Amino acid sequence: MKDAGFGALLAIQFLTRLPVTLACPWTPATRRWAARAYPLVGALVGAIVALAGTLLEGWLPLPLLTLALLSLWVALTGGLHLDGLMDLADALGSNAPLEKRWAIMKDPQVGSFGMLALVFQLAWKAALLWALLAAGASPWWLVPVVALGRLAAVGLLVSQPAARAEGLAHAWQQSLGRRDLALAALPALACLVFVPALAWLLAGLAGFVIIYGRAVRRAFGGINGDIVGAAIEGGELWLLLIAWSWWSFVMA
Repeated sequence: MKDAGFGALLAIQFLTRLPVTLACPWTPATRRWAARAYPLVGALVGAIVALAGTLLEGWLPLPLLTLALLSLWVALTGGLHLDGLMDLADALGSNAPLEKRWAIMKDPQVGSFGMLALVFQLAWKAALLWALLAAGASPWWLVPVVALGRLAAVGLLVSQPAARAEGLAHAWQQSLGRRDLALAALPALACLVFVPALAWLLAGLAGFVIIYGRAVRRAFGGINGDIVGAAIEGGELWLLLIAWSWWSFVMA
């Protein structure tokens, strides 16, 4: 149980800016438990944003509420996954040979493609969040959206090889297997009993992980930390689109 506790704290440290000052051991066991806790940490972030939305709903007009919630969402994660998205966009936008693309991804400077990806990602996220709330959905739908976005990262780490035998993605993969993915997905599967509509989000997430995983494997030969971070951002955007579609066309 100590490994599970350290793993949960490690996941919070790794995925959020929430203050966890305890030094957690970096071992295969704690890495396994951290990956299993990824969706739970996502649910925590989503719950904080949803609680803020519930408290502010009657005080702010919808455009300002949307901007406030998105700002809090980004602040809680420290923009970590957005950084991965920008690096991936710069590498893909270069149209360069593979080795050059890897060099671009490692470059700490952000290029024009990365900036465009950031702008459009945040714009689409804000628009879909606004549309979702305008359709009558509760802010608490952000809990499964953010949680399943982190499950996408675990799915990618388990299903796709690391492009190189180095970096964080490779380190995580040394400790993970399909059992860890199943345990990470277990809370979401259990929630299906109470919220059957989550099946649409889970199905959409599975399709996203498969398509995205094949695409990056073809483009880079595998995954790295930036590609996993971009998967979280892309997964969240895709899940927001599915949630908005559900509320607009099925629940209308």
